[in-house]
Amino acid sequence: MTDSRDALEINAIRRRRECCQCMRRFTTFETVDLSLQVKKRDGTYEDFIQEKLINGMDAACRHTLISHDQVRALAYKIKADLLARGVREIESRELGEIVMQQLRGTDVVAYIRFACVYKRFKDIRELLQAIRLIAPQQEMKEDTNAVEKK
Repeated sequence: MTDSRDALEINAIRRRRECCQCMRRFTTFETVDLSLQVKKRDGTYEDFIQEKLINGMDAACRHTLISHDQVRALAYKIKADLLARGVREIESRELGEIVMQQLRGTDVVAYIRFACVYKRFKDIRELLQAIRLIAPQQEMKEDTNAVEKK
């Protein structure tokens, strides 16, 4: 082996190697198989698929100020945090709460859109209750931003 580096974008280690017989160099990528299982509401399990998470967040973030790259970064952060905690299995309820927490801090409209699907609001009253819960926090955040700009 001639060189070894982290390849963070694909969560791998990149190694430059050299064949002892023919002296040709080649690159290998070594990854650790850290599979994560999601326990669905009906009790079944499925593999954690980051693209599925990105698609759900993309739908919530459509027509907001959050770009697709930001959505991908949030999804990567969520997965990296779970793997760093050593989580091998997560309930879809907990995953949804993590996503809502990330979106809530990024864009309130995206948070409400995601919450509508995730929490399965039965009527307008439940939706309004969710909005009322975040409205005071949003107003406080706006007041803080206004004070900082002065």
